[in-house]
Amino acid sequence: MKMKINLLLALLGSALSIYSQDGQKWMDIMLNNYEYPYEVHYFNLNVQQQDLKMAYMDVIPENSNGKNIVLLHGKNFNGAYWRTTIERLSKEGFRVIVPDQVGFGKSSKPQNFNYTFQQLSINTKELLDRIGVRKAIVLGHSMGGMLATRFALMYPETVEKLILENPIGLEDWKLVVPYKPIDWWYQIELNQTYDKIKSYQLDNYYDGHWKPEYEEWVALQAGWILNSDYPRIAWDAALTFDMIFTQPVLYEFGNIKCPTLLIIGTRDKTALGKQLVSNEIASKMGNYKDLGKITASKIPGAKLVELENVGHLPHIENFDGFIEALIPFINY
Repeated sequence: MKMKINLLLALLGSALSIYSQDGQKWMDIMLNNYEYPYEVHYFNLNVQQQDLKMAYMDVIPENSNGKNIVLLHGKNFNGAYWRTTIERLSKEGFRVIVPDQVGFGKSSKPQNFNYTFQQLSINTKELLDRIGVRKAIVLGHSMGGMLATRFALMYPETVEKLILENPIGLEDWKLVVPYKPIDWWYQIELNQTYDKIKSYQLDNYYDGHWKPEYEEWVALQAGWILNSDYPRIAWDAALTFDMIFTQPVLYEFGNIKCPTLLIIGTRDKTALGKQLVSNEIASKMGNYKDLGKITASKIPGAKLVELENVGHLPHIENFDGFIEALIPFINY
């Protein structure tokens, strides 16, 4: 009887330990304790002498229109935040493929990995080849916009149309921000807290306009801080910071061959390295109201849809406006 009581207390203690003192939930390194909106599959990769797993959702509608669309997530997110987009696109008849890139979401978090947009593009192409997708519309948000651009440049025969939703990298931060080594970014990540993550998103993504439904995306990121494996997650985050900072795609926008749509929330202020420059310089960074127009002028034949009073995540903050811009473009 005493043994059973001790076991029960141990299990109860284990269950309680997944929450911090402020109520934040502990997150498994592969997000095994977080349910995605659709079934998750895994694609095995052997990359850089490592066996890795790439998680993805593959939603095939009953009323298929024969077209495929790939959704590429941003740096501080994973495939789950596309749930409403997947639901709507599926109703429209699109097969929707939503990968978690290596280092993100439910995919492997390698201790050592040379992150490049080219490597992530190769991984994504291998996934599409494995599941039999030869052509697709590609939609990328934030960092996913940089990846979508690189993917379109590397595989023009695969990409039918390209949609960039508030992509980062529309300006070359190296020109104004002093370079910091990966170890510096690693220390920044190690010192993260729930409040710091929320404050960053509030200031940059939403320009001070917060809603309770945004908490989910803060809690997911902050939940990893409670994990004993968090240093590995922090190191991957530092490596991807370096990838974003040192591998701009904006100089190649003129080489994009496919029809392209930019969906830009003009209230967005996201830019890498603002904390490293003067207030005067920082105020000129991440001004999407200007950057959207500049970028559209660089991409041959690009269409620009600006969403006023919307920040970094149009598909979260103003889904109706986002989808009204998206559906006509992908259906014509």
